[in-house]
Amino acid sequence: MKFRVERDVLADAAAWVARSLPARPPVPVLGGVLVEAAGGADGDRLTVSGFDYETSARVELDATIGDPGRVLVSGRLLADITRALPAKPVDLVVDGARATINCGNSRFSLPTMPVEDYPQLPAMPQLAGTVAASELAEAVAQVAVAAGRDDTLPMLTGIRLEIEGQRLTLAATDRFRLAVRELDWTPEDDAQSSAVLIPARTLAEVAKTLSGAGTVEIALSAGDGMLGITGGGRRATTRLLDAEFPRFRQLIPAEHTSAAVIEVAPLVEAIKRVALVTDRVAQVRMEFADDGLRLAAGGDDVGSAEEELPCDLDGAPLVIAFNPGYLLDGLGALHTERAQLTFTTPNRPALVRPVPAAPAEDGGTEETAEPVPGYLHLLMPVRLPG
Repeated sequence: MKFRVERDVLADAAAWVARSLPARPPVPVLGGVLVEAAGGADGDRLTVSGFDYETSARVELDATIGDPGRVLVSGRLLADITRALPAKPVDLVVDGARATINCGNSRFSLPTMPVEDYPQLPAMPQLAGTVAASELAEAVAQVAVAAGRDDTLPMLTGIRLEIEGQRLTLAATDRFRLAVRELDWTPEDDAQSSAVLIPARTLAEVAKTLSGAGTVEIALSAGDGMLGITGGGRRATTRLLDAEFPRFRQLIPAEHTSAAVIEVAPLVEAIKRVALVTDRVAQVRMEFADDGLRLAAGGDDVGSAEEELPCDLDGAPLVIAFNPGYLLDGLGALHTERAQLTFTTPNRPALVRPVPAAPAEDGGTEETAEPVPGYLHLLMPVRLPG
């Protein structure tokens, strides 16, 4: 086996595939990546793949193939080596049980693993529909911040994907916050209706990587518990989580008593400053009044901080407290200059929504207090002392 490929192309492919591999594979071959070189009527193609029985990743690359063949090498080692190589073409030659990598004046020799012991990559499930890659990446990133990271609660470590005709709904929660995003897509069947739970970490990584692919295809087999995503010469599959996701819609308040519209960037910076003195209960207090917002944190033992910001309040004044990290995550997912925060009581969940700048008649933009439809971030407040 022998081929030549551009260094950046190979390094990018090896890094993406290696990220899907387990940190501690149960058997050595599951920590490897399969590199396949083939020539044909459609030209020379190089394929880099990885599979650990839960997730798979596959990338097709343009390369110059000298001798076709297959080789299995350590995925993380290949990713580390290709990332460190100089910006020159890479030649890889397999001779017996060794794979040699030459790039400029650099030369590496890697042991190979038995290809026959490597599992066959799963076939892609049935195509369910297509969606704009950039919109999917944004939507997944917006909800993934609320996904749980405790593997003992698998139902909270996933993103729920609901398909209802031409509408996709993504949701994630870790019990302390909830993020929901709706977006349009093009289904293969307009009458399609299903709901699955996808590992949040895997979906976030794949969606981010494929964000520049233009359009991605989503393939789904709920019966087999498999999801597949394809775009830009890459494809990935993952096993679905077999767990019951909370009934999140009943957590969303149907009405509110107060609503505040505020600039996101100044609020984020102010939260970061006052949070420097948060005590062990880790809370930032927010006092909304007709004359603006006052942020406060800390106490006598650790020091205290206060900061005032302008905001537009509609409704009754309110004092409420939040975990500053959760609040910053929610604000960071909005992607707009202003946010709307709605409340009922200091002990009930609050909603954070993005507020866009509306187009003006003169071609510019004008202020609006209406939130962006399709996205919301729910935050559970921290109980105020006393």
